[in-house]
Amino acid sequence: MTAVPATSAFRRPVPMYLCVLMALAIHGPLLLMQLPLNSYDANFHIFFASHYARHWFDPWNVKWFAGFSQTTYPPLVHQWIALLSHLVGLTYAFMLVQLTAVVLLVVGVYRFARLWVSERAASYASLAMVFVGTLAFLVYQAGQLPTVSAAALYVNAVPYFFEWSRKASWRALFKGIALCLAAASVHHVTLIFGAALFAIPVIWLAIIDREDENDSSSTAIISRALVFAVLVAAGVGIVLLPYWLAILKHPIKQIPIPHASRANLLTNSVFLMNYFIVPYGLMILAFPFILIRGAAERRLRPLLVFFWITLIIGMGGTTPLPRWLFGRAFEILTFERFTLLATVLALPIVGLLIETLIERFRLKGVVAASIAATATLGLAFAWLALTPYTPQTQLNVQPVISFLNRDDHNRYRYLTLGFGNTISKIATYTDANSIDGEYNSARLLPELTQHGSASLTNSKFFGTAGMESLEAILKHANHYGLKYIFVHDSYYYPLIAFAGWRQVETFDNGQITVWSKEDVPPAHDIPTDAMPAPWEGVLWGILPIGSSILAILLVLLLPARERVAETVEFPVPTGEHVYLREAK
Repeated sequence: MTAVPATSAFRRPVPMYLCVLMALAIHGPLLLMQLPLNSYDANFHIFFASHYARHWFDPWNVKWFAGFSQTTYPPLVHQWIALLSHLVGLTYAFMLVQLTAVVLLVVGVYRFARLWVSERAASYASLAMVFVGTLAFLVYQAGQLPTVSAAALYVNAVPYFFEWSRKASWRALFKGIALCLAAASVHHVTLIFGAALFAIPVIWLAIIDREDENDSSSTAIISRALVFAVLVAAGVGIVLLPYWLAILKHPIKQIPIPHASRANLLTNSVFLMNYFIVPYGLMILAFPFILIRGAAERRLRPLLVFFWITLIIGMGGTTPLPRWLFGRAFEILTFERFTLLATVLALPIVGLLIETLIERFRLKGVVAASIAATATLGLAFAWLALTPYTPQTQLNVQPVISFLNRDDHNRYRYLTLGFGNTISKIATYTDANSIDGEYNSARLLPELTQHGSASLTNSKFFGTAGMESLEAILKHANHYGLKYIFVHDSYYYPLIAFAGWRQVETFDNGQITVWSKEDVPPAHDIPTDAMPAPWEGVLWGILPIGSSILAILLVLLLPARERVAETVEFPVPTGEHVYLREAK
């Protein structure tokens, strides 16, 4: 077999601008069509953003749970949506922020992969990120904008962490810290777990490179890594201070709420499909290569070890490892984020696989990799139509919004039953307040926290726990000023009729019925110590958004002076065993 000439197009890396253009070409139109609005969490995040659009320095939101503090959720993506909403509206602002996160993730995967593999393999890894099922699953089915955004920012910070630990570059230190603070301001949980799962293998890599080239001591590398960690921890403590105060005052002690990602995936084929096969897609076929190549290459072993650890954690209750690692936190966490992190950790070696295929088979290798990428993305979108678990987002809730916004109906609180994920849309565009909500961690009402169910609107799906929680709320309706109940499921009719409500109106040819209780007094504020102090609102409105602006300025004003990694030899699988030496 004759080696491919070095000048061949098959030997060149994919330019980064083409990877970005591919991300824009694939995900831009899908976001322009507002496809994420049919996901589980998109309207939830738009609801949070709508509050900041009107009350930037006041995180106390009265629209759910008789009042809750938005300091219990890091605000950065919501604040950016709020800012952009004044130009393009809430929905398109959400789509712009989501598209930015996708592009940053594609760029971050290239920069992260460049630490481990050649420039060509890293470019293939970056291009593959556009098509991975995990990204499509999180964006278009789960609607987890903060998870994708935080991962994108953190993955871009990791190369700066490597450069600081290895070369003591002050520019890298400043930029890495700023990006980590911005990532924490988006989603602290993703940063906390990503820090260990990415930082440890990167330190390990820096020590391996030090031993190979004898240019820095292991002690110096570890010391600089600890300095970075301490500075980031201190910064996160300051930037998210109102969050920590809220959690310390009201730690999450509610009865655990079931979530499918914590289940044993091997006992339920739908869960296995949803949380493993669809997110990884045809990358599953690359697992043997990842194992063999990762074990064979000394520099790739840290990546291999932490990929498998993250992969196992992402499978939730399938193995005892996550429960053993997280203890009680296992019952609070959802595990889709670990699947995304595992995908990113695998992509550098997947990039090597693509490089190997193209090196050996040239055009056929390109076609095979393209088919695998397209099939992986196609599987994720096919599952959106086939999955039996889909959010209820198509219900027309405009009549409900109109009803609540007229005739002083907003003087009372309301409840929806059978509305699924549309309750966030109602809350976004109505002036009235609900006793229900979609954000489990913010709930403080005893009727909600003492039962293992999520939102009241989906009570029947949580069995006895859900119905007991609903009954408790109905029993205390006068206390909460709960006068109106909107029902989209006749299952609830006997319960609410027995509790004293009567039907007063219908919408959409009887699809939605309105029930009212005559003796309910107007709603009043429920006494609570969870309301943040005014100074906390000021910090909340300045520090998180400020961390992102600082990160942007540092990345633009302090350009890198040199590449972060050194020359590494990678064998080319040709008949003549040609070896490439590519300077990183």
